[in-house]
Amino acid sequence: MTKAEYLEAFKKTSQNWCFSFAPGRIEFLGNHLDYNGGTVLGMAVNAGIYCLGVPHSENHHLGISQDQNQFSLFSESFEDSEFVGNLDKIEKQSGKYGWTNYCLGVLQQLQNRELSPKEGFRLIFTSNLPTSVGLSSSAALELATCLTLLQLAEKNLEKKELVTLCREAENHFVGLPCGILDQGTSAFGKKDQLVYIDCKKEEFSNLALPSDTRVWIFNTGIKHDLVDSLYSTRHEECMEVLQRGQKVYPAKEYLTDFTLEELNSLTLPENLKKRGIHVIEEQTRVSLFREGLIKKLNPEKLGKLLADSHVSSSMHFENSCPELDFLSEMLNRHPNVLGARLTGGGFGGAVMAWTQSKFLQDDAESIVQAYAGKFNQTIDWHQFEPSDGAGKENLLDAPPTRLSEMHR
Repeated sequence: MTKAEYLEAFKKTSQNWCFSFAPGRIEFLGNHLDYNGGTVLGMAVNAGIYCLGVPHSENHHLGISQDQNQFSLFSESFEDSEFVGNLDKIEKQSGKYGWTNYCLGVLQQLQNRELSPKEGFRLIFTSNLPTSVGLSSSAALELATCLTLLQLAEKNLEKKELVTLCREAENHFVGLPCGILDQGTSAFGKKDQLVYIDCKKEEFSNLALPSDTRVWIFNTGIKHDLVDSLYSTRHEECMEVLQRGQKVYPAKEYLTDFTLEELNSLTLPENLKKRGIHVIEEQTRVSLFREGLIKKLNPEKLGKLLADSHVSSSMHFENSCPELDFLSEMLNRHPNVLGARLTGGGFGGAVMAWTQSKFLQDDAESIVQAYAGKFNQTIDWHQFEPSDGAGKENLLDAPPTRLSEMHR
C-alpha cells in the first residue's frame, strides 16, 4: 500500500474520531498572582499536547471491550500506565495512574454539566512539550481532554467557560489550588502575543511582544510535584495575610488590593509579611510591563522588571532554589538578555529568559556549561515562540505526518 493509499484508508476509518491540541504556557510575569486576584502575563508556546478521541462504537478497531460505560486513557508519555475506567465511577487515582487525574477531573466536571459523552471512548495523548519545567503540561492535558470529550459528546463551550471548567477540575479533583493563569494562557494564546489576564474579573486580552525579541527556557533538572510541594503552603500563607488584613481593611477582597503602606500597618509574622510584599510588588511590575508594551517602551527597561521579579520570588516569596538563582543571575548578566526569572510555581522547574534576537544557541550553551560547572549536572534549554491557543482540529485536514504519528 502506498502512503497516499494508507492515508486515504486511514481517513475513511477515522471519520468519527476527534482531534484537539492545547499548548503549554510560560508564566511570563506575575508569579503567584492569579489566585491572589491580580493580573498576569502568560505566553502560549509552540508545543503542547495532542489528544485523539475514538468513540465507543469504533473501539473494536483498537481491541477495546464493548462495555457501554468503559473508557480508556493512554499517553505516550506514560506507556506503562494505560488506564481503564467506568463512566459511572470516576475516582481519583494515585501512583503510576496519577497523570490521569487531570483527565478524570475534566470528565467529572463535564458530567456535572451534562456535557460528557454518554458512552465509552478511548483517548490517546501524545506530546512534544517538556514536562516538569514550568510549562504547565497539566493545563494543556486538561484542555486537550476537554475539547476532545466535547467533540465526542457533540457539545460546545465558549473559551472562557472552557477555562473555568478545567481550572475547577484541577482545584476540586486534582487538589491544586491554582488560579486561571495556566488554563487561561493555553486557551487564549495568540501568535506573537502575550496573554494578559485580569484574574479578579476573569477577563482575557492579548499584547504584542516586540518582534526582535525571543523567549528561552532553561530547565534546572529539578522536578517538582506541585500538589505535594510548598505551592499549597504559599497559597495558605497568602490567604492568611488576606484574612488578617481584612480585619483592619474589611473592604479588601484580594491580597493584590492592598498597598504596601496598608500591608506594613499590619502586625504580621516575618514570613507572612514577605509573602505580602512579593504579591503587591509583583502586581506593580505586571502593570508597568503591560503599560510599557502598550507604549512601546525600550525592551531593556521592561526586562529589568523580570529580573526584579526573580529577586522578589527568591527573597520574599521564597519559592526559588540555588539552581534557579544561579541561572537567573547568569542570564541577567548576559548582554543580550533583557530579563530572566523563574517561571511557574517554583521550588525547581525552569528559568525563563526574554532576550534580544542576538542571543543565539551558542549563548544558551555557554549558560548550560556554566551550570554544569557549578552543579555537575547537564541541563537542557528550549526556545519557544508565542503561539495560538487550544482548539479543536479537523483530523481529516491534519497534516499527513501528524495523522501517521497518531495512528502508529
